Amino acid sequence: MGAQQSVNAGKAKVDMQVDLTHMLCEALLLPPLRSSGVTLSQIVGRISLKHPNLFGRSEKLDVILDKGINDSNVVVAYRRPRPEWLSQQSFVIQHSMTPEVAVHGFPADNFTRSGSRGINLSRLSFGLELNEPATSNWTSGTSVKFEHIRPINNQGHSIARDHDGFPLTCSGNLHDNMIILKQESGYADVNDNSFLKVNFQMEQGLPLVPKSLTFNRVKCAVSKGIKLGPTFLVTSLTGGSIVGDMAPYQAFAIGGLGSVRGYGEGAVGSGRLCLIANCEYTVPLHLEGSIFMDCGSDLGSARHVPGNPALRQGKPGFGIGFGYGLHFNTNLGQIRVDYAMNAFNRKTIYFGINSSGGS
Repeated sequence: MGAQQSVNAGKAKVDMQVDLTHMLCEALLLPPLRSSGVTLSQIVGRISLKHPNLFGRSEKLDVILDKGINDSNVVVAYRRPRPEWLSQQSFVIQHSMTPEVAVHGFPADNFTRSGSRGINLSRLSFGLELNEPATSNWTSGTSVKFEHIRPINNQGHSIARDHDGFPLTCSGNLHDNMIILKQESGYADVNDNSFLKVNFQMEQGLPLVPKSLTFNRVKCAVSKGIKLGPTFLVTSLTGGSIVGDMAPYQAFAIGGLGSVRGYGEGAVGSGRLCLIANCEYTVPLHLEGSIFMDCGSDLGSARHVPGNPALRQGKPGFGIGFGYGLHFNTNLGQIRVDYAMNAFNRKTIYFGINSSGGS
């Protein structure tokens, strides 16, 4: 849901925007209404500041602030102009504060939601991003950044261990430091009857500072869509792996919107490995209707995550969800409602409004 306002101040352009994204559990839609704060906790407001000519040489400055009830994210990006055939450079500083429920949260209501154990992650990073000139089908980007991660409790104090006494960081101290070299490549082939999209990401932790984490993290997602008469079938497969040094918060979390619907965020499991499959069949009605099935697994790798947080929380490590949805465009943006059921016959409704509109 978007309210957007642009204000010109000299050569600077200020964009103010509010986006709303909700997850409403079935219990919230039926009387008596309970835990209504869950809905409000998913509201995110965004303010963005854009300057197109910072020092008179077409340098661009972008400042973005996202603020929710329980989390926040600030990004400052400075971009220098370069010829189109060269890599575009950006210097980026980012700080985020998010509740750590995907890995350390506990499954509740038969795995339909994840409860917080009062653990939050403060992330501060800065570095350089290089985006290669796009070809007809390929995109590519490389970045190198320094990242400082600090677990904190709800009172804002640094903590090194969870409620069971297990370390929250790889170092065992109050924070982790790492220098990350990241390579991301994308391929897209789209026409009127089908599409194929591939996204590949690889992160390498470099041992360039004392006690810096050294690891290799790979994630690949492939999606294929085929038009079948007036209907459309989309399938996708996502896999990931991490080897080397690892903190619990780096585990692949499985479950939730965008993963396995019908489960809370990370309620299926979290591990060094992940494999997620999605299938959705869309039928044009007066609105646009779809049926879907999601499944995901940690491939038995949860025990290799330091402290075994998934096993201690009783997460199954495999989950399957299925259901149906409706989505349509309005003046407010694209509205989508998904009704999902997990393997424990518990139902969840996901309600989303995207101010960008479009499918």
